[in-house]
Amino acid sequence: MADPEITISEAAGDEEMAEVEAAEEILEEPTGGDEATGLEDIEPEMPERITFLDYLRSPIIQLIIGTGADSTTLSVHQALLIQSPHFAEAVSRFTDSAQARRIELPNDDLNATSSVLEYLYKSDYFPTLSGAQTMEYDPTVPSPDNDGVALLRHARVYTLAQRFGLPALSALAHKKIHLTQSTAKGEIAYARFVYRETSTEDEAIRKPVAAFWATRSHVLRHEAEQEFKRMCLEFPQFGFDVLSLVLDAQEKRSIRHEAASGGTASGRKRQRVSGVVP
Repeated sequence: MADPEITISEAAGDEEMAEVEAAEEILEEPTGGDEATGLEDIEPEMPERITFLDYLRSPIIQLIIGTGADSTTLSVHQALLIQSPHFAEAVSRFTDSAQARRIELPNDDLNATSSVLEYLYKSDYFPTLSGAQTMEYDPTVPSPDNDGVALLRHARVYTLAQRFGLPALSALAHKKIHLTQSTAKGEIAYARFVYRETSTEDEAIRKPVAAFWATRSHVLRHEAEQEFKRMCLEFPQFGFDVLSLVLDAQEKRSIRHEAASGGTASGRKRQRVSGVVP
């Protein structure tokens, strides 16, 4: 029996080819940037991790501390230094890659600046914290510390951290201040620095200084009376702050005493001056 003859019309073939070409155009058509594909959250973009090696590969910045023959040059990697907004702004001025990258700090303390750089590299500075409430031993601090060497060291770091925009470092220095042992004369030296170098609005460091002396009047009389007197004359704000705290404490004691005695005033009345002459 002869095989059946199969015929394909040209019209049908043309329709199939048109469908195939239309499908290929759809597949090749680029997806619009604003159209959601449903795949955005399958592989979230991971933030790039900055390693310590990346810091070490960054350019070297030279900090010139002091002026003239007394100046000292300290070198630091740029990627670490620009953690400070103060230095980041200074580095942004370097436009030429071949330009010597130097930042001058003519009025800053060398040891305090080196402590700031040590913190940028290690997240701490000497003497480092050896526990929540203890620091490592510092053999350079005299005993007794009548000059406030240890307190002043941390106070200078605190003020630099404030200026360089490093709040975590200023908090660390402030904590070390409260962990430091000193003498009455050393505390006066520290108080003088605080009231000379810090802003009047900086109660975080000023208020504890005033509170220290407001609660130690017996120390003032026996150990540092003359130093305290000179401090009050040199910085009247210090004397006012101390006096305010003393009066506040006295007022609170009076209120507690009146409450305990049933609200009756125990103070002696002031004698009224009469204008009538007998």
